[in-house]
Amino acid sequence: MKAHRKNRIYIILFVGVSILISLLLVMSALRENINLFYSPTDLKNNPPSSDRSIRAGGLVKEKSLLRNTDSLEIYFEITDLKNTIAVTYNGLLPDLFKENKGVVATGYFFVDKNEFQAYEILAKHDENYVPKEVEKALE
Repeated sequence: MKAHRKNRIYIILFVGVSILISLLLVMSALRENINLFYSPTDLKNNPPSSDRSIRAGGLVKEKSLLRNTDSLEIYFEITDLKNTIAVTYNGLLPDLFKENKGVVATGYFFVDKNEFQAYEILAKHDENYVPKEVEKALE
């Protein structure tokens, strides 16, 4: 009877430790793959580490769009009407990308340069649409 009870305790401990290890692995994977949204004010006040991919959004500042004539490199600024950050992007912009319109950029923020290097740009798709994160940041 004592051996049977001892085996049951070992099984319960094994299952408990296995569940704990599984939860820790899942949480670790989620932490690495989460993509947080930041407004320019958030980036100024609490910048993330430069090795972490984030989404930054706001309005494309008027008269800030500059295109490199020799490449696909583009420079512009994103504002939330309080703060502004510079963005560099190498690629084709969406057709609806315009100044004074909402945009969400995915990439890396470098605090020392106060620059956001984007690898993906999303623009709003009609007159009534503003991404929830951008709308919240602008309020």
